[in-house]
Amino acid sequence: MATKILLLAGDAVEALEIYYPYYRVLEEGYEAVIASPKKKVLRTVIHDFEGWDTYTEKPGYQLESHIAFADVDPSDYAGLVIAGGRAPEYIRLDENIPRIVGHFFETNKPVGAICHAALVLGVLPDKSIFEGRKITAYTACRPDVAQLGAQYSSETLCVDGNLVSGHAWPDLPGFMREFFRLMRG
Repeated sequence: MATKILLLAGDAVEALEIYYPYYRVLEEGYEAVIASPKKKVLRTVIHDFEGWDTYTEKPGYQLESHIAFADVDPSDYAGLVIAGGRAPEYIRLDENIPRIVGHFFETNKPVGAICHAALVLGVLPDKSIFEGRKITAYTACRPDVAQLGAQYSSETLCVDGNLVSGHAWPDLPGFMREFFRLMRG
């Protein structure tokens, strides 16, 4: 069995949504591999809820990615975590994303998608894998979940088959708990 877990990210990834899973993966004894469009130092962002109608955004930490999407062989990984923030808006445009993400659904390996990660799921050519599933995401992604053919859940955490979805960074403890429950079978 593969002992590596792939984490998808890019510039403007929400800092907590990449760092928390990264360290939890390491803590569980897996190798954590951060992939991005190009292997580079990523700029993270910090989203917070400060009384606005939406979240605010501030610069976060810098984080080195380990591998470019083009170099990812998804069969080398036991699970996938897709971090949120603004990164999903543009990483979904990378030609390698359908190949990478699709592999995890085709092989029924655990997938974690938090916050805006639902945008990444939308580029998979076979939407039938989402029909009838319950998925949660940041509220602004509700239409994107509907476009998948899935039922949007207002719950902040959903597990449906091999997919764990979370609303936003405050839900990370339950999100990662359920992800590792799937990893353990």
